[in-house]
Amino acid sequence: MRQAVVGLLAHVDAGKTTLAEAMLAEAGAIRAPGRVDDGSTHLDTDAMERERGITIFSSTAALDWAGTHLMLVDAPGHVDFSAEAERTIAALDAAILVVGANDGVQGHTETLWDLLERHGVPTFVFVSKCDLENPGREGLLAELSARLSPACLDACALLAGDAAATEEAAASDEAAMEEFLESGALAVRTLVRLVAARDVFPVFFGAALRGEGVRDLLDGMCELLAERDWPEEFAARVYRVSRGARGERLAWVKVTGGSLRAKAQLAGSDWGVSWQEKVNEVRLYQGASFETVTEVPAGRVCAVTGLTHVMPGSALGAEAAGERPMLAPVLSYQVIPEPGADVTALVRALRELAGEDPMLGVTWHEELQEAHVQLMGEVQQDVVAALLRERYGMSVTFGPGGILYKETVTAPAEGVGHFEPLRHYAEVRLLVEPLPRGSGVEFGTRCSTDDLDLNWQRLILTNAMERDHLGVLTGSPLTDVRVTLLAGRAHAKHTEGGDFRQATYRAVRQALMGARERGECLLLEPWYRFRLAVPAERVGRALTDLTRMAAEFGAPEPSGDLSRITGEVPASEVGEYALEVARYTGGRGRLSLELAGYRECHNADEVVAAAGYDPEADLPNTPDSVFCSHGAGHTVKWADVPAHAHTVADPARLRPYRAADASFFSA
Repeated sequence: MRQAVVGLLAHVDAGKTTLAEAMLAEAGAIRAPGRVDDGSTHLDTDAMERERGITIFSSTAALDWAGTHLMLVDAPGHVDFSAEAERTIAALDAAILVVGANDGVQGHTETLWDLLERHGVPTFVFVSKCDLENPGREGLLAELSARLSPACLDACALLAGDAAATEEAAASDEAAMEEFLESGALAVRTLVRLVAARDVFPVFFGAALRGEGVRDLLDGMCELLAERDWPEEFAARVYRVSRGARGERLAWVKVTGGSLRAKAQLAGSDWGVSWQEKVNEVRLYQGASFETVTEVPAGRVCAVTGLTHVMPGSALGAEAAGERPMLAPVLSYQVIPEPGADVTALVRALRELAGEDPMLGVTWHEELQEAHVQLMGEVQQDVVAALLRERYGMSVTFGPGGILYKETVTAPAEGVGHFEPLRHYAEVRLLVEPLPRGSGVEFGTRCSTDDLDLNWQRLILTNAMERDHLGVLTGSPLTDVRVTLLAGRAHAKHTEGGDFRQATYRAVRQALMGARERGECLLLEPWYRFRLAVPAERVGRALTDLTRMAAEFGAPEPSGDLSRITGEVPASEVGEYALEVARYTGGRGRLSLELAGYRECHNADEVVAAAGYDPEADLPNTPDSVFCSHGAGHTVKWADVPAHAHTVADPARLRPYRAADASFFSA
C-alpha cells in the first residue's frame, strides 16, 4: 500500500482542523467529525486547545483511501506556535495548505508557504469555507497566483483534462510541454512528477464543515501523490517532544530508513553530548488514543518512549542533521513566580519544558535572581503558564517582553582562565573567532595530547558547551563564534573536574574583555523580513513609517488593488505596527513578518548605554582568575592574567581555521 505523511497547515481560523475531521470521517476513520466550536474534535486533544479553539500542539491520525495510507499531522496555526509548525514540516511528505475563502491569503499563510518551499514539500491547497461570502473561484485562484505562486492551478480542471489548466501545468516543465504539444494532454504520471517537484500546486475548493469538496480532495491527492523509496539502513528524525497522559516523555519521530523496533538500542549525539538508550514502546496515535506496536517501517510517523536525551530536530541512525530553524523567538520575558515560591524549582521546571521545546530558551540571571524565557507572543505565555500550573503546581506571571539581543566578536580573541585556590589547579587557553551570521557557537580543540590528556580536553569542551556564554557589552548571549581549545594544564594531584569548569568560563570571558577593549565586540539584534500590503493612496504613509523604523526595502509593487512593499526591518522598531497598519488603512492593509536573522544593531550605542551592563561586576561570569601564592589563592584581574599564565600558546595554532584542523561541535 502506498503511504504518505501529510501535514495540514493554515493561518489560524482558516478551517484546518475542521478539514482534518471531515477527511477522517469521510474515510471512515472516525464515526463523525468533531467540531472546533464545541471542543469535540479528535485532533485538538489538549484542554487548552479545546478551550481556545485553536491547535497548539501538532497531533496525528491515520486514514486509508484509494489504496493509500495517509498519516495526517495537524500542525499549529497560530503564529505564536509557528516554530512547532516548522518542525512538523520537516517530517512531511506532502502538505495541504488550507486557505479560508472568506479571508483569503493571510500574512502567516505566506510565511507557511515559504517554509514549505524551504523544505521542498509538495503542496496541495484547499480553499475552505466556500459557502461563505467570497470573490468566487476565479478571484480566489487569482489571489493564490499573485500571493503564493502562479503554479496554483484548479485541481479538478487538471484531472479532468481541461486544456487551459493542462497547458498552464505543462508550461512549468520542458518535457511536459513537449508531451502536451504532441498529445494535447498530460498523463497522470506527468502530473504526479510536476506536483512532486513543486512545479504545480493543485487547488481544491469546498466547505469542510459541510463535507463539501472533501472527497474530491482525497481522490485528487491520492491520485497525484508520488510514491517514495526509503533506504534500508535505519534513520529517523525527531520532530516533536511531549508528555503522555501519565507524564511519560514521548519523542515523535519520522522514520526515514529501515524500521524502528521496540526495545531497540539507539545511539546519538545532541548538543555535543553522546548518548545510548533503549526504545521502550512504539506507539501509533489516533488523536488522543494510541496502539502499541512492535515495529514501524520507513515512511511513517510514531511516538516512542524511553528516549530521554533527544530533542526536536534530533537525528537518529543515518539521518543527517537538520537545518537551523527559520522561525525563532526574538522576545525575552521575565517569569515571575508567586511570593515565597521556590525559584530553583521554577528554573528546573522551565528547563524540563525547554527539553520539549528548545526554542523556549530558558536563562537564569544569577545577579538579579530572575528567570527569563524566549517566547513568540502572549498566547504562548498563557500556554507556558498553564503547563507550569498543571504539571508542577506553580503559578507565574510574566514581565514585559524585551528584544533578545546577542553579541559576537569581529576579530579573533585569545583568552586565558586560571583557577588555583589551595589544593585545586586548572588552566585553559582558548581562541574565540568570529563566524558568519547564523552559525551559532562551535567548539573544538587544537590542543596537543602531549600538553593535555584527551580526557581533560573532552571535559573542557563539555564545560564550554554546557552553558550560554554572555557577551560583555550588554550581557546578551554570545553567538556566531568558534571557541577553540589551544592549550591547558592540569596537576597530577590537585586537579578536579570542577576546576576546569571554572578555568574554561573565565577564559571565555577574559577573551571577550580583551576584544571589548580593542573595540572588537559587536552587538546584534534580530531583524524581520516583512511584507507590507497597503492601498495605493496610503503608500506614502507606509514609506515614511518604514524609513523612520530604519527598514531596508525595495520599491512598491502593485498586487491587485493594493501595493506591496518587501524588505527587512529591526524587530525592536516594529512593536505593534501591524495594528497601526490596520488603523490607517481601514483594515485593508496587511503586515506579515518572519525572522530574517541577526544583524548588526542599528542603534547599538543607545542599547548598550540603556543596559548599563558592567561585565566586571557580573561575578557569576567573572573574567578574572585565581592564582595561588604563598599557600593561598588570590584574584588576578583579567587584564593581568596573561602575564601570570602558566601556558603559552603555539603561534601555529592561531592561524585561521581549516577544515582539516579539527572536529568541531555546534550548539
